[in-house]
Amino acid sequence: MANTRDPTTDSDKPLIYQIRIQGQLGRQWADWFGGLTITRDDHGDTLLTGAVVDQAALHGLLKKVRDLGIRLLAVNQLEPD
Repeated sequence: MANTRDPTTDSDKPLIYQIRIQGQLGRQWADWFGGLTITRDDHGDTLLTGAVVDQAALHGLLKKVRDLGIRLLAVNQLEPD
């Protein structure tokens, strides 16, 4: 299987992801999470939202969640504005 990019479906732009974690995480963690926006939802969980340059960077963010011992609830790719 060739490892080539399809210009009709691939983009050089970072993808937007939203990572939902259980509990409250303060905004002071934004730099540690690569500048993602940190917001709290109505259910008491935290949303980390922002551009992620590639899959390696996404896995790095998920590793940080794991290393903090925070329960990961969901990871969603969002449509760009």
